[in-house]
Amino acid sequence: MKFGSKHLRVMKPSLVPSSLPQIKWLVACSAFALLFLQASAQTSSVTQWNIVWDDEFNQPDGSLPDPTKWGYDTGAWPYNGELEYYTTRTNNARIQGGNLVIEADQESYGGRNYTSARLKTQYKWSWAYGRMEARIQIPRGQGIWPAFWMLGTNYDSVGWPTCGEIDIMENIGNTNDQGTDHGTIHGPQNGHDYNNGVGVTGTYTLPGGAALADDFHTYAIEWTTNQIKWFLDTNIFFTATPASLPGGSTWVFTQPQFLILNVAVGGGWPGNPDGTTVFPQQMLVDYVRVYQQTAPLAISVASPSNGNFTLSWPTNIVCHLQVQTNSPVGGNWSDLPGTTSPYVVTPDPNQSAVFYRLASP
Repeated sequence: MKFGSKHLRVMKPSLVPSSLPQIKWLVACSAFALLFLQASAQTSSVTQWNIVWDDEFNQPDGSLPDPTKWGYDTGAWPYNGELEYYTTRTNNARIQGGNLVIEADQESYGGRNYTSARLKTQYKWSWAYGRMEARIQIPRGQGIWPAFWMLGTNYDSVGWPTCGEIDIMENIGNTNDQGTDHGTIHGPQNGHDYNNGVGVTGTYTLPGGAALADDFHTYAIEWTTNQIKWFLDTNIFFTATPASLPGGSTWVFTQPQFLILNVAVGGGWPGNPDGTTVFPQQMLVDYVRVYQQTAPLAISVASPSNGNFTLSWPTNIVCHLQVQTNSPVGGNWSDLPGTTSPYVVTPDPNQSAVFYRLASP
């Protein structure tokens, strides 16, 4: 994945506004790749992956997930033979320590013996194409089924599997599967799901017998026209295209889809807890990010007006403005909270140099 240019170019003195020669302007692409910016706007036909939506889960401990981004499926889930009751309680979904915690508990609730949570962006946010990525530490145990996945927004009208399903990450926590990440697509094949419900799938297994639950890992897909690639950390382990589908199938991955995060308990694929699984089990989500191919992240500087300068940057990219005085390097960058594009800068005559950059996310 490209995170922008690392080319450095110092502003020519002749291009520094004569009314304020001590001010320099700095722009950063994703991951803080630095670039000095001339006083005129920079344009480029090059595109790169930039974050267009994210949740970093930095809300106060004990709070519910951001309701502007996430809704819930609730109740005794009727599919797959699952055993849990999905709730909206903080017992089962909450922010803790900068992570989203989805917790599966063994308790009597709603006629079921287990509870958990299933979060979704349905009716709030959806995307056709992009890089969908999450950094997750999954739970483990017989009958535990964590997933990071997507469904088509036309699910309500056409149903499953015609809406299409993209499973970015699935794992079943039994001893034979603890190190394996499953990536799968489901869609229509002669009135049924691909391969009679199995889907079109690929896997990646950690070397040395390591379990995915031992640490955080980055799970992602890159979804472009007629192609979906699966990643575990930096490993590309599976690619699906229309040519990958079995006979009689339809490639339906051209429509927007929404994100889902959940931990199921039991079901036909993982089997049920057998007394060896310790509860509660928690899935910890550090962040969820959606990238799309856009023009590089850049700051434009407008001509001074009344001694002030106006900074502007793309509003379709998730980013925030930072400032540092006297040097473009070092670790003293400070966020400017609440700043939006365009942003007016009033020069401070007591500062010899001021640098601005964009940080994403």
